[in-house]
Amino acid sequence: MERYLAYSGKQRSRIQIAFYGGNFLGLAPAAIRSLLSVAEGFVKSGMVDGIRFSTRPDTVDTERLDMIAPYSVQTVELGAQSMQNTVLERSGRGHSLQDTISAVDLLRQRAYEIGLQLMPGLPGESRAGCFRSAGKAAELRPGFVRLYPAVVLAGSPMAAWYKAGDYTPLSLSDCLEQLKQLVLFFSRRQIPIIRIGLQAAETPGAGNQILAGPRHPALGHRVHCELFFDMARLLLSSNGGDLTARTFDVHPRSVSRLRGLRNENLMRLGNVYGTRDFQTRSDAELPLDGIRLAGTGKMLTYDDLQCDIY
Repeated sequence: MERYLAYSGKQRSRIQIAFYGGNFLGLAPAAIRSLLSVAEGFVKSGMVDGIRFSTRPDTVDTERLDMIAPYSVQTVELGAQSMQNTVLERSGRGHSLQDTISAVDLLRQRAYEIGLQLMPGLPGESRAGCFRSAGKAAELRPGFVRLYPAVVLAGSPMAAWYKAGDYTPLSLSDCLEQLKQLVLFFSRRQIPIIRIGLQAAETPGAGNQILAGPRHPALGHRVHCELFFDMARLLLSSNGGDLTARTFDVHPRSVSRLRGLRNENLMRLGNVYGTRDFQTRSDAELPLDGIRLAGTGKMLTYDDLQCDIY
């Protein structure tokens, strides 16, 4: 923490000390108090703004919340993973949908910022089931969500199911299609998605223990690239096939999303329309999810794409 703070600039955004990678409120009370006490020292010194942690929904109760009340905890993330009891049971999660609902209610009573972590592709979850789970999560009005598609880790019970043929993880293409719909769904409800997929550093064994599943080094970016490709196709189609206009305007931060990884989207458009002369321009006045076909006045955002989740 001291090393990071030494490099943080004066214009930094909010800084929180985060306890991740485990079930924080499931630790022994003495361990929780010890960790929070160290973090609290940084808050009181003015070096950081607050504390956040992730925990299982079934560890959130009045007794534990009373215990952490003296500390500057601002954000609590719940590892809900699914909002379907059948999926939770089959996956051996050990908690229920009602546990998540109750945890959100208790946290909201105490004015914590609440995040939900969802894991598409768990055993027993269909595409329709994933979308129902998203709908139930949105009903709880979380401040944000994280989407961590399920992958098979070596040595896990899921690995045994996979090897026995009892579980088939999502393919990358199927996962991308589901994630695209989830992004559209939560975007329409102004619920931010702050992370899609694990970072390489978060994956055990530097990433070499994943046996199967939708693994990609930049999964979230890939999802947004696919959405921008869909919007570009829709814009060109709405222009009646006229390829006179071949320049797209996007926000500066979305240029890479439109161009795709290694300019893949521009090459795909070229393959579809028989021309390689597609160009991109930056326009900071456009929304992050906006794209405009230059010279036509036609603009689309994610809200213009079809969402299959209601």
